[in-house]
Order: sequence, then structure tokens, then C-alpha cells
Amino acid sequence: MEIKVLTEENYLQSMNLSMYAFQYQVPESDIPKRLETLKKHRLLGIFDGGELASKLHILSLGVKLGRQDWKMGGIAGVATYPEHRRKGYVNRLIKKSLEDMNDDGCIVSFLHPFNIDFYRRYGWEIVSDHRKVFVEKKDLKPVDPHSGSIKRYVKSSHSSDLEKIYEKYAERHSAMLTRDTDWWLTSVYGSQTAAVYYNSENEASGYILYEVKDNVMKVEEFVPLDHDARAGLWNYICQHDSMVDQVELLLSVHDPFPYFLKEPKLKTETYPYFMGRIVNAEEAMKSYPFNQSDRNVFLHLEDAVASWNTGTYLIGQEEVKFYPAKEGSSCVKPPQRGLQINMNSLTAMLFGYKRPMELYELGSIKGELEEIEELEKKVPSYKPFFYDFF
Repeated sequence: MEIKVLTEENYLQSMNLSMYAFQYQVPESDIPKRLETLKKHRLLGIFDGGELASKLHILSLGVKLGRQDWKMGGIAGVATYPEHRRKGYVNRLIKKSLEDMNDDGCIVSFLHPFNIDFYRRYGWEIVSDHRKVFVEKKDLKPVDPHSGSIKRYVKSSHSSDLEKIYEKYAERHSAMLTRDTDWWLTSVYGSQTAAVYYNSENEASGYILYEVKDNVMKVEEFVPLDHDARAGLWNYICQHDSMVDQVELLLSVHDPFPYFLKEPKLKTETYPYFMGRIVNAEEAMKSYPFNQSDRNVFLHLEDAVASWNTGTYLIGQEEVKFYPAKEGSSCVKPPQRGLQINMNSLTAMLFGYKRPMELYELGSIKGELEEIEELEKKVPSYKPFFYDFF
């Protein structure tokens, strides 16, 4: 079956397939708007007997790696009608999507997995965890007074202050989505309220995005730039103690919350969230801000799904050189030096989800210990995190 790029005449079929596969219904009045949104996507589909049998969406997005922006292809809406499952359609769509993203200049691809093991087979790996903290009413106790103030916003009164805070926060992490104003308005707010913390000099230095419903306050984003903002936002949350029985905070595993609270012993859940995959390893490695160290390191990368990545990468003192594997052969393997790595581990390492030594201990990087120790020096410490969903 031929893979086709879907056009506007196929959009309704695509939406019907999504509604069937993901078990939701779009109100009749919202259908035109949903179809208009699909114009921003690249849709790949496979037809069987004249019917759209399987499809996949590619979103043109970007992610942060510290202060760098990497072009990212977001995979979404992967679906197949049950009568066409187990025919290898999704396998073909995923491989085609990688080719298309590579041709489009994407360095990386992200997705939210329905099954982690399934996407690991194609080179995607976990790059971000979520941490949810549950706070009961009795523990809503303010910390030391702060000198700032809070201002609330909703979608219709959106302030660029939120965008500036988010941008600074994202630069301190890796893997966070590059957001523009349109993304904020169409994909972030929903029915939620934003509360921005302004310090004593009236500078915006943190925000939360939240909703109060059925006596529960759900904080979907907790983004402080410093501890003053962290404390100020927490104290604001505590002011809802007459309205709620519980607060749920979704936040980075790297945030010190709830260590600074009067009672930090709180129910906490941590779980894998988004997955990433390097699409073009040569571009990723050459643009990656490796630390300087005393020795060069050879990485021998094997990518069974995207063969253009397979080969040897020399991480030198000032540059990275790529030596592609010969067509039809496996990864180049010099006889004496080099570390063996696959795409999953390379992705986890570059975004900081796992350190080289951790991957070595897991058997995911193979080679001599002294070379792992050198690689450990070269890879900067990043704090991966991802709030968004697509």
C-alpha cells in the first residue's frame, strides 16, 4: 500500500479515524475549526480499499537545549482502524515520518507514547518525567512572608510576561517546547487561570497555571525563576484553603518543592512522560555544546530505522566529525577505540535524562570504563523537562 500525504479532501476522514481510535466526539459546531487546524500538520496516510486505514500527524515545532533551539517534528494522532491492524501500516508510517522529518531539517522528534516499549523499537526514548505532588488542606501553610504581588490572567487577557518567564525557565532546562503566542492561546490555557508573581521591583519572576474544580486546585504548571517567586506562588496557593480540600501540583522533578515547606512529607507520584528521538545525529552532535576535555571520544552509533545516522562520531576538542558506515554494513568499528551506543541511549544522554555512566552501568553503552569516564566529562549536565502535550 502506498503512503500518501493527506490533503484537505482527506481531513474529515482523518478526524473520523481519530475520533474512533481515541474514543471522543467533536461537536458538529467545532468540526470546521478542527479541520482548519489540520492545515498546520503534515498528515501521512495509508489507504486500503479506498478507505483511510492508518494515519500519522507531524507537527512542525521546536525544543530548547539550554539556549539552543532545535527544530522538532512532533508525532501525534497515530491511529489505525482495528480491521487494518497488524498489517505493518504504522511501522511504515513511522519510518516514512523519519525520512520526511530529516528532509525537513528536524534534528529531533518528540511524541507522547501510548506504549513506551513500542516506540523504543523505533529509537524513541524517555526524555522527561512528570512529578505530581498532592497537598491536603491541613498542609496549606504559608512560608515566610514575601515582598512581591500576584496578578491573575486568563486566555483573553494573556500577558507576554508569562512567555518571558517560560522562556527563561526553558533555557535552564533541556527538552522544553519552544512556545510562541499562538501556541499559548491555542494549546496552553484552555479554561485555566494564570497567576504571575511580581517581585518587589515589579519584575515578573514566576507563574502558575491552574484550575479550581470540585474542591480541588490543579496546578498544571509551576514555573518559578527563583525562590522568592517559588515561595510567593506557594503562599498564593495557600490562600485557596477556604475553597479546596486538596491541591495537585504538576512540576519538574528538578524543582526543590516541597523541601522548603513546613511539612514536606507529601504524597508524590513520579512517572515517565514524553519520549524523544534524534532524527539527524550528525546535526545534533555537531551543534551540541560538548564540554572540553583532555581526550577525544569515538561513539559508534547504530540506527536500524534511520540508516543515515549509522556510523562513527569523533567527539574532538573543538568539533565533531562523522564517518558514515558503508552502505549495507553495520556501524563502523575501529579495532581499538570507541564506545558502542544505540539511538535510544544517545537521545537520553544528549537531553540529560541519563548520564553516560548510568547508561554504561545499564549496559546501554558498551566499551572501556576509561572512555566512559571521558565521555562523562564531555557531556554537560542538563535538566530535561516537558510540560506540553500534543
